[in-house]
Amino acid sequence: MTTTPAGHPPPAPAGTGLIRTLPGRSYTDPDIFRREQELIFERLWICAVRGADLPRPGAFRTVRIGRESVLITRNRGGRLRAFLNVCRHRGAQLCTEESGAVRRGLQCPYHAWTYDLDGRLVAAPNLRSVPGLDRAERGLVTVPLREWLGYAWVCLAPDPPSFEDTVVGAAVERLGDAAALDRYRTETLAVGRRIGYDVRANWKLIVENFMECYHCATIHPELTDVLPEFAEGFAAQYYVGHGAAFADEAAGFTVDGSAGFGRLPGIDDSQDRRYYAVTIRPQVFLNLVPDHVIVHRMFPLAADRTRVECDWLYLPEVVASGADTAKSVELFHRVNTQDFDACERTQPAMDSRAYRDGGVLVPSEHHLGAFHTWVTAQLADAEPDAEPACGAER
Repeated sequence: MTTTPAGHPPPAPAGTGLIRTLPGRSYTDPDIFRREQELIFERLWICAVRGADLPRPGAFRTVRIGRESVLITRNRGGRLRAFLNVCRHRGAQLCTEESGAVRRGLQCPYHAWTYDLDGRLVAAPNLRSVPGLDRAERGLVTVPLREWLGYAWVCLAPDPPSFEDTVVGAAVERLGDAAALDRYRTETLAVGRRIGYDVRANWKLIVENFMECYHCATIHPELTDVLPEFAEGFAAQYYVGHGAAFADEAAGFTVDGSAGFGRLPGIDDSQDRRYYAVTIRPQVFLNLVPDHVIVHRMFPLAADRTRVECDWLYLPEVVASGADTAKSVELFHRVNTQDFDACERTQPAMDSRAYRDGGVLVPSEHHLGAFHTWVTAQLADAEPDAEPACGAER
């Protein structure tokens, strides 16, 4: 990643010529997708849910991560817990709804095995005197969970990688300074709007699209009106610490350039009137502007289908006041729609003979090569399927 002084426009990328992309089958082959689920999404930290979506003990949400259904709930002590959404009796899913709440415990609808909110088996019909039944051993399988930026992140790996290195470190590497992200105090913000998108495209196409801006002048007129340097085709993510400056005539990060809301309390002058984009592999995009934060979470469902959830986060008092956020939401909603349409137009060609060996990256896209190298390295791990994560606590 190239470094550029804060406040300066990015120079032209170093290097010339064209470099190869991944081959077309990387975006269509079901076996490659299965390996990505196993070796990427089931081994790395995944941003699952916003903590505020589980406001009280007994609230739960289910999330599809890799090939597993993960159940996240808030226990009696107010702590978030995560488990594989599987009864330890005969394997029925405990919760089939995406969200809900229970009063006392998690009861399997098949044979009524019941677990408390810490995953311990507390009741089962006709088993009071069964010899050899170890209730602790029969508890739900625990999934490691960390809270950061107001979200619950989970990892299915039996030995999770360092959260600080792989998640926090990715943001610091992009911004050049941990404090640059801390100033947004994302964990204190409230969801003003959430939109879900069902994108008929491979997850890697969506990541690649977000990381480059070669397409911005072509399909993002509203965005380039607010961020004019994007019309030159150079993505801010190419440069450590760089944030794209607002147009002089833009009062805020809104669809028509009108004023948004007062800047977040921690934002200093160097970050004011600037847009920062951060990719946290494999499935999170952060978009930072002075008065709000936009968070994308991706959940691959098939080789050619990806669910994307996008949250617009504002100061709680802005949301509580009923302030009209439509113009700030609409700007990135249009960007999302334009991007996802482009990805869906690209997906069918991944099966074409013309793309059998892949395409090419122009110099302003060369940083995507590092993403392709990273994906290839993850899949080069030929270890067989690991056992599901199982924490020490039950």
